[in-house]
Amino acid sequence: MYAIEAHRVRDRGALVAAMRELQFAALFTGAGGLACTQIPVVVDEADDGRMRLLGHVARANPHWRAVGDGIPALALFQGPQAYVSPGWYATKAETGKVVPTWAYVAVEAKGTLRRLDDPADVRTMLDRLTRRNEAGRPAPWAVSDAPADYLERMMRAIVGLVLEVETLDGVWKLNQAKSAADRAGTAAGLAGEADPQARALARLVEIPPRG
Repeated sequence: MYAIEAHRVRDRGALVAAMRELQFAALFTGAGGLACTQIPVVVDEADDGRMRLLGHVARANPHWRAVGDGIPALALFQGPQAYVSPGWYATKAETGKVVPTWAYVAVEAKGTLRRLDDPADVRTMLDRLTRRNEAGRPAPWAVSDAPADYLERMMRAIVGLVLEVETLDGVWKLNQAKSAADRAGTAAGLAGEADPQARALARLVEIPPRG
């Protein structure tokens, strides 16, 4: 993942927190032909630091057939992103030497992808994913709420996948290399946009994660 050093984030805690919050990744593989599928994931981190991303695809999706006993794969988590106007910079009035850019957050997890074949493991993954997203609702839905025969049929229609994560990389492109005045202008400009993604980035520009 390309980035200048000022934009790169290597702090594992910040990367894992972003992945858990986003929960949704574009899963890329090249074996058997380039393929990409967007999937919700569970971030599973063991006490010894090993990490797995658990997810599933439709059985009708041919992507899973390339997985076999394990293939190299990349999961890309994309956070908020927005256009940054050069009109927001103090430098515009000072020298005019400014151009537009784009602000964004992205985390890349690389490793080995394999199938999650045990139905009990797939059910556990579905339970965890559902509990996380139903938490806090007045009447949270649980996987067990569905009739057993219906659930069995639905589970046969999916294929579980697990990415054994070997490396993590992240980019928070938030104008960190700009002057304090230009950064303040960036934050104010983003905060004034109607797009909620821009407003989310405004808060990050003010307090970026550690590198």
